[in-house]
Amino acid sequence: VQLVESGGDLVQPGGSLRLSCAASGFTFNTHAMSWIRQAPGKGLEYVASTGSDNTNIYYGASVKGRLTISRDNAKNTVYLQMNSLKSEDTALYYCTRGGRGFWDVWGQGTQVTVS
Repeated sequence: VQLVESGGDLVQPGGSLRLSCAASGFTFNTHAMSWIRQAPGKGLEYVASTGSDNTNIYYGASVKGRLTISRDNAKNTVYLQMNSLKSEDTALYYCTRGGRGFWDVWGQGTQVTVS
């Protein structure tokens, strides 16, 4: 079972990025997926989650309206489209298996820096 994130980068405020998470080793289309982030010196923060078929989508309050989670079950991949980025979005972004409140598999993380 593995999750591999990619797409993190250094971007200017107001810019955009798209993060990807490739899943393997389990039946991807039967699991909810989420993104969690950790800013420097802070705890984990819930970002977004999607149900197994792009329904039941939820967002954390600080990202609602700017970040969009989606998934492609044919590619075993979940995405996080990030628009209107702010300095406070700087964090290590983790892809996780599970919906809100329960995550049992984590990727290694991809770094997003807004500066």
